Amino acid sequence: MRKLKHQEIRRLTTTGFDESSKHPISILIDNVRSAYNVGSILRTSDAARVEHVYLTGISPPPSHKLVHKTALGAQETVSTSTVTDPAGLIQELREKGYTIAALELTDTPFAVSDITPDHFPMLLIVGNELSGVDDELIGDADLAIEIPQYGTKQSLNVAVAYGIAIFGLVDQYRSNQQSV
Repeated sequence: MRKLKHQEIRRLTTTGFDESSKHPISILIDNVRSAYNVGSILRTSDAARVEHVYLTGISPPPSHKLVHKTALGAQETVSTSTVTDPAGLIQELREKGYTIAALELTDTPFAVSDITPDHFPMLLIVGNELSGVDDELIGDADLAIEIPQYGTKQSLNVAVAYGIAIFGLVDQYRSNQQSV
């Protein structure tokens, strides 16, 4: 085994990324205050090839210089927009057939492994580093995805939790597509 050199790593070009089909998962970043977390979520969104990222509340925009530090160019490839009415966005996407999922601890947890083809397309909501997903948005969600945790802590960093969840969702989508 040897580590690949940068030029040996197979990856899409920016044009190839723009033209590629995306996984039918959009993200709503709600009130994530850290530009570093937003940048990390954008970078992970590029890697997972999600269809769109919506930012709302105090979440810094992709143009913010500190977002660039962790996004490493993903702010240029991932389709993004800022929304002022997240509840309105949720309603609009629900009418288009999206399942609305909050990444949050609730009294009715849903495992990523329980996601079926009927759950796509999906809007995944990630929330504030301290308070999580806003209660109003939890009320608008169809389900809440929970990441099992086996230690003493009850939460993960939002960007870390998002990374775990999004790749689980992409795996579920892709495995279901291959079996159809």
